[in-house]
Amino acid sequence: MKFLNVDIPVKNLPCLDETFVPLGAFFRAYQQGATKPLAVAVERSGGQIGVYETHIHGTPEMAEADAYYVDRLVKFLLWSWGGFKVTVCGDEAVAAKIKAAYTDTGSRAFDKGFMEQVYETPFIVESLPYDQRPAPVQRTESVGRNTRGGRIGFDAGGSDRKVSAVLDGEPIYSEEVVWFPKTISNPDYHFEGIMAALSTAAAKILEKGGHVDAIGVSSAGVFIDNKCMVASLFLKVGKEDFDKKVKNIYLRAAEQLSNQLGYHIPVVVANDGDVSALAGAMGLGENGIMGIAMGTSEAVGYVDAAGNICGWLNELAFAPVDGQPDAMEDEWSGDIGCGVKYFSQDGVIKLAPRAGITLTGASPAEKLKEVQALMAQDDERAVSVYKSIGTYLGHTLGLYAMFYDIRRVQMMGRVMSGKGGDIIMAEASRVMDEEYPDVHFRPEAPDEKTRRVGQSAAAASL
Repeated sequence: MKFLNVDIPVKNLPCLDETFVPLGAFFRAYQQGATKPLAVAVERSGGQIGVYETHIHGTPEMAEADAYYVDRLVKFLLWSWGGFKVTVCGDEAVAAKIKAAYTDTGSRAFDKGFMEQVYETPFIVESLPYDQRPAPVQRTESVGRNTRGGRIGFDAGGSDRKVSAVLDGEPIYSEEVVWFPKTISNPDYHFEGIMAALSTAAAKILEKGGHVDAIGVSSAGVFIDNKCMVASLFLKVGKEDFDKKVKNIYLRAAEQLSNQLGYHIPVVVANDGDVSALAGAMGLGENGIMGIAMGTSEAVGYVDAAGNICGWLNELAFAPVDGQPDAMEDEWSGDIGCGVKYFSQDGVIKLAPRAGITLTGASPAEKLKEVQALMAQDDERAVSVYKSIGTYLGHTLGLYAMFYDIRRVQMMGRVMSGKGGDIIMAEASRVMDEEYPDVHFRPEAPDEKTRRVGQSAAAASL
């Protein structure tokens, strides 16, 4: 396979998407012969700076490949680490193209606006000589695995909310309640649902003679200092209400419960993907865990080799995985080739017609169920859908390994359920064996012990 003057030695392509250009394989092949040092620094909250060291070619015949490589690299780093300032060190021409892309009218205007909303500061792109590149500054956060005392764990999902009451590491109560946060514009609905869950769990702890010592929250969205900066759960809430009532919604809930009980109760809020990875780490008794959930989107969490959460965004649904010029566009960001269209219900729905499956469901969830029903009958068309996703996954895990120190990857979510999930993991493992033999982990399903930990119980340990 040849792409932008780069020969990519690819052995495996998805049977339903043979023009797929695996970005990990492209990155590896592009680096062959690239000798000009380049660093990309990304600054985020608290003065933290991530620095990615690499090389470009820096020759006229490779100028297009250089520009594309750095564009995709910067995009991946932003959605992995998060940040409001990018410094391209070592090539002014490439830096100028990145700067033009991240303007209000540039190709990455969405990314710029998103990061400005998260970090509440203007987004900046700068250029520096390579020898003046910033030094990395990283502060990981040791969270979770706190089991002493009475603890409440709350997990805010898009279709249900879960709460657990835990005493000295032993769950004494849990409940799951259906709610509709994504369709309700009144933030009081969300707050009242959160308070109902916390109050119920607190009562169970008090009934046992315990004391509510802490609250841990697992919630979809981006959180800085326990404040909600962006979250699909509050999709319908207007900006004024969001700023007044949603940004600090979990802090307000903890304060109200504290007032009710007459003593201060600390709260820690973490992205649900990171809590999912934490649950995996607690269940396995290991660190360096990435959790990937394929559902309505691609949700990713990561616990580093020291067992810490890094404070990164890990929003890999919007990180690029495919280089083909006519890759499917993500409606939200306007970019193409991003993970959400490969590792979610959208990925299944995209591939099903190519396999000859006519979908009639009114919603993405219903369409997924149609393919799953065919897979339960070993329909070869459905098999080809799941095999294609497995090929995507094998290549993409090779890409993720370039940016994360991963020991284990646990696969979750509705797309992974049933026979289809088994095919995805088997195919991904085969592709990694053949294409990325130096990457030592392979995708796996959570074991029973990890499942028993559960998302809300893991949140209680925050």
